[in-house]
Amino acid sequence: MFSQLGDKLQDVFKDLRGHGKISESNIDSALRQVRLALLEADVDFQVAKNFISRVQAKALGEDVLRSITPGQQIVKIFHDELTALLGGDSVPLNLSKPGRILIIGLNGSGKTTSAAKLARLLKKQNRAPALVACDLQRPAAVEQLATLGKQIDVPAFVPDPKEKNVQRAAAAALEWQDRQATNIDIFDTAGRQEIDQPLLEELKSLKEFLQPQETLLVVDAATGQQAVSIATHFNDALQITGIILTKLDGDARGGAALSMREVTRCPIKFVGTGEKLDQFEPFIPERLAGRILGMGDVVGLVEKAAEAVDEEEAARLERKMRTASFDFNDFLAQFKMMRKMGPLENILGMLPGASNVQGLSIDEKQLKRTEAIVLSMTSEERTRPDLLNARRRQRIARGSGSTVTEVNDLLRRFDQMRKMMKSAGKMKKMMAQMARTRS
Repeated sequence: MFSQLGDKLQDVFKDLRGHGKISESNIDSALRQVRLALLEADVDFQVAKNFISRVQAKALGEDVLRSITPGQQIVKIFHDELTALLGGDSVPLNLSKPGRILIIGLNGSGKTTSAAKLARLLKKQNRAPALVACDLQRPAAVEQLATLGKQIDVPAFVPDPKEKNVQRAAAAALEWQDRQATNIDIFDTAGRQEIDQPLLEELKSLKEFLQPQETLLVVDAATGQQAVSIATHFNDALQITGIILTKLDGDARGGAALSMREVTRCPIKFVGTGEKLDQFEPFIPERLAGRILGMGDVVGLVEKAAEAVDEEEAARLERKMRTASFDFNDFLAQFKMMRKMGPLENILGMLPGASNVQGLSIDEKQLKRTEAIVLSMTSEERTRPDLLNARRRQRIARGSGSTVTEVNDLLRRFDQMRKMMKSAGKMKKMMAQMARTRS
């Protein structure tokens, strides 16, 4: 996400850091490039103009121009201003009683899936959410929400199939909720292909009846300035309390996220970073600013690891690596552990400076091919790679849809890795012996 914008901004900063001293002309030249990068990223023109003005005013200050490291100072200014542009501090949900959240948006934006993702997230925070189907327009919307509810083990209210009045459906849901052991209701509503008056009137009526603590608008980040326009229209009509940006993983430009807060004055509260139900997270401006500027997001990476990685399994793998008894079964377990953390391209973006390393990228096809090769081995072959003679390698290549050369390359790299582990283990033992001898 934001790859195009991030790459261009980092090129500008690299050039600024190369100057021992920075003049007004250096800054003007850099900011012209930044302005162009923002506009190419589909950021609103006025938003880009205001952002550049704020950065320029601070970057031309005496403290920066006379600093020993002016390039670094300007990067810090960019980070702070980008954080402010994205919304400053993250804005938590209002979950005060009666705990009602209204999910609104156009068709195709990901409302129903976002409702389920939010319910899953709240459940992990030890809340007791319930899903309520109030989309009586789209065929199969009710069934979709009920199915998602089962997947995440969250109760879902299904209105009578003959019910066509949204307010009556919502009233029935509130009666149903009184009999459930839940404390937060997430209402999934109908959308349209585009904003029209009947949709807005229906949503206004429903909001007035429910008096929700949160009215969250779901918008597709990949639609850029159109997403900002949609948010503005919905906010004018319904006074939304927050925004959920979906499909952020497919948005290489980032215009919607960067323009949304300043144009609508509404906070982005959550982002969808993939299709899976666990690819959904609170929107934290400072972290996203760091990722765009190539500073990474170490806190986010640690949180993902803590959520996805089984501590006992991680400790077992670490012991095996330390003793050089690591085999292909362990390799596969480590592979699955990494996969749980989400798309590897996103993980790479969280590593500080990773985007500045030439040639460092994730080839998903190559990773899948590697996994297929290991899965084509028998359990015994994974445990004892020395069994893999030429005939077995040919069989594995056929079974995984790869070439014998690719199988050989993987085995060679795996063997090198094991030798490195063994050398590290020997070195550790030798250092321990030396320490005992000296004492």
